Amino acid sequence: MNVRTPRDPLLPLLPLLPLFPLFPLLVAPLRARPGLLLRLILWSLVEAVPALLAGHLVARAVDHGFAAGHPLRGLGWLALMGLGVFAGAWGTRQAYPLLARVVEPFRDDLVRRVAAGALHQAVAGHPVDASGVSRLTLQVEMVREAYAGVLMVVRGFLLTVGGALLGMVFLAPSVLPLVLPPLLAGLGLFLALLRRMAGAQRDVIVADERVAEAAGAACAAARDITACGAEDGVRDRLAERIDAQAAAARRLAVLMPARVLCLAVAGWLPLLLLLVAAPGLRSGGLTTGAVLGAATYVTGGLQPAVRSLIQGLGGSGLRLAVALRRILEAHPLPAPPPAPPPAPSTRPRASASARPAHDVVLTAVTFAYGAHAAPVLRDLDLTVPEGAHLAVVGPSGIGKSTLAGLICGTLRPDRGRILVAGRPPAALSPADRSAVRVLVPQEAYVFSGGLMENLCLLRPDAGEDEVTAAVAAVGADPLVTRLGGLGAQVDPAALSSGERQQIALARAYLSPAPLVVLDEATCHLDPAAEARAEEAFARRPGSLVVIAHRISSALRARHVLVLDGERAVGGAHHEVLRRSPLYRDLVGHWSDEAPPEALPEAPPDGAAGDDPGAPAARGGTVRATLPRSRS
Repeated sequence: MNVRTPRDPLLPLLPLLPLFPLFPLLVAPLRARPGLLLRLILWSLVEAVPALLAGHLVARAVDHGFAAGHPLRGLGWLALMGLGVFAGAWGTRQAYPLLARVVEPFRDDLVRRVAAGALHQAVAGHPVDASGVSRLTLQVEMVREAYAGVLMVVRGFLLTVGGALLGMVFLAPSVLPLVLPPLLAGLGLFLALLRRMAGAQRDVIVADERVAEAAGAACAAARDITACGAEDGVRDRLAERIDAQAAAARRLAVLMPARVLCLAVAGWLPLLLLLVAAPGLRSGGLTTGAVLGAATYVTGGLQPAVRSLIQGLGGSGLRLAVALRRILEAHPLPAPPPAPPPAPSTRPRASASARPAHDVVLTAVTFAYGAHAAPVLRDLDLTVPEGAHLAVVGPSGIGKSTLAGLICGTLRPDRGRILVAGRPPAALSPADRSAVRVLVPQEAYVFSGGLMENLCLLRPDAGEDEVTAAVAAVGADPLVTRLGGLGAQVDPAALSSGERQQIALARAYLSPAPLVVLDEATCHLDPAAEARAEEAFARRPGSLVVIAHRISSALRARHVLVLDGERAVGGAHHEVLRRSPLYRDLVGHWSDEAPPEALPEAPPDGAAGDDPGAPAARGGTVRATLPRSRS
């Protein structure tokens, strides 16, 4: 969240915050709602009536009532003070809902920031942070409650102290030199202490995260820990984290009593000085009522306000500053993505020499799910030239979806190199990656909102005619009609898996990316609907890679890649049938395909198929290079 910090009417809040960089973020919810801020200020002024008038009314009650022999008149002035308290309470009642309308959107923005930061880290390939759950639940709610408390405390302090000091100016200006110096000294001492307390509070929160992370890891690996007999070591490491958490809490607790000294200087010392100087003030012409009125301003205004400020900022303020800083450190928002490139239908086609071909090239790629796991793919060489239509087949769990993830950049190879249009996809920003390829997974993503927004997610500038053409191309027009047209609202829970896949397919078809990867993206469609969608993508400009779950997908493709865990065979359908026993077995199970010996021979070398020679066994170099042709 980027917030500019020009001159701001809330700058008096700045000295009360221990961490300057957080100030723009904290005042942003107020600045974003000027009408709400104005109403809050008006009701706050009503709330400040007792602080402004209390000393004056006490002075009047003493000087013109009780001291003058008119007790009823004195009681009348005190009754007016009671009415002022009632007015202040009414102002407080009206201000609370307004504060809630500031705090709740702030909390929602923070949740969105944490979620967006976590998703950005996951998409970028960073390891999942186990303490993210703590930030999303405990720390966000802590910030929400602390932010509300700080707003109330700071607002109350400014109004009460401002009203009391203003009342003293009009009642007895001579008492200000007795009140202001200790007030400012106590507040300064508290702010200096607050920085140390903020560091200690941060240590407590970090220690909480580490305990949660260690406990979560131990619970997840409980079976392995028991099997290996490592309970004592894990228990000791967890105990160290807990001891560090307790030590951090003790350091914070040691600093907390120092707040009493700050309260004594800022709240009680002015009253002591006023009482000591009372005879001199009386001899200087100040009435008894004025002295009592000044004491009322100190005891009924300054002291409670200072106490609330020290307790509030020393508690809620510290939790707010530290938890919010911790969240922002862990989840910085990514830079705004660049504007997407224009769609293929609207940009002129460049010559082959003007841009790199959108080939997919894998060179000696090895990937395993974990350091000690067997590789899913090992030393795989694969070339998918621009304009190719490739179907990837093989048994379940053999690595087909892994290959799709590697090509699309959602996974990074352990060894080897992957290039899409001459660039490593995993090294691209999410926006650049989306401009090169589009991946449609088995479980299609559809969000709540407009159908048009869902379809145009990857192509926001698409016109209605283009969207309609894309919907018709993949066969989703009956679905759009049933939903009520492109302007309909979509509830993902009300859609079947196949309907969600049709929406995702239309979205991918409309995308400007020249490479489309369908990772079993039609598995919930009937064979006719699947055929229509795949044939539409085959006619679409660009390349198509299909992770097949039906033999019909392989038959429609110009080339087939078979993965069996031991070797990879690539080429035209009839050639792969001749060279891959696994593919012959799959074809025999999936269809009534003719036996391999009845099929025509493969075309001569160089026309289609794999590199010469039999594929190497697992551990050797496997080459599955497809020809650069598209008929």
